[in-house]
Amino acid sequence: MSVDTAATSEAKPETRSVRDRLIDAAEQCLTAKGIRATTVSEVAEVAGVSRGWLYRHFPDKSELLGAAIVRLNDAFWTESRTRLDAVSSLDQQIAVGVVLARQESETPGALVLKLRQEEPEAFAACVGLGMRGLIPEIAAFWTPYLQAAVDRGEIHPDTDCAEAAEWIARITMSLATVPGERCDIDDHESLLRHARRYIVAGLRCDPGVS
Repeated sequence: MSVDTAATSEAKPETRSVRDRLIDAAEQCLTAKGIRATTVSEVAEVAGVSRGWLYRHFPDKSELLGAAIVRLNDAFWTESRTRLDAVSSLDQQIAVGVVLARQESETPGALVLKLRQEEPEAFAACVGLGMRGLIPEIAAFWTPYLQAAVDRGEIHPDTDCAEAAEWIARITMSLATVPGERCDIDDHESLLRHARRYIVAGLRCDPGVS
């Protein structure tokens, strides 16, 4: 088969379909090997196209993996909203949030959190966001849930939701990634009890009283 014939054969799928296949392949490689160990050649092989055809869609590895990470990120936040919207109280939402942050391999899109934590420099090279962007992004996600908790009367009406959301972001990530002895994050009731006794109880206090 000539080069022209091979190129024509690869060109048969529509551009969008090939791009999706390449991003699918990049996600598979990221899951198996992480950012630094993933190569363009491996992604092309998994996608079933040549390196030359891959470069028609993505000029370099960073842009290719960046596209995959963006899609993973969108999937994670979409799944997270769906899961948190399914429960009605802040303590339950916090418990669900901790589990989502921990179960990286089981939650759609949550691989992005693992990549950010384990390979911050490589992550930054792909999407321009390193660990510095992680807490603000999680905080932005939590802000409307805290506002809803204020509206329901669950927490103090003077709560600064943006400020409290950053605190929640730090707590959920700590609970998800740092083992402890008093709160068993594999036990839903233990996690829920911790959220009620300390996190939600703290947010019920008047923030103006020092």
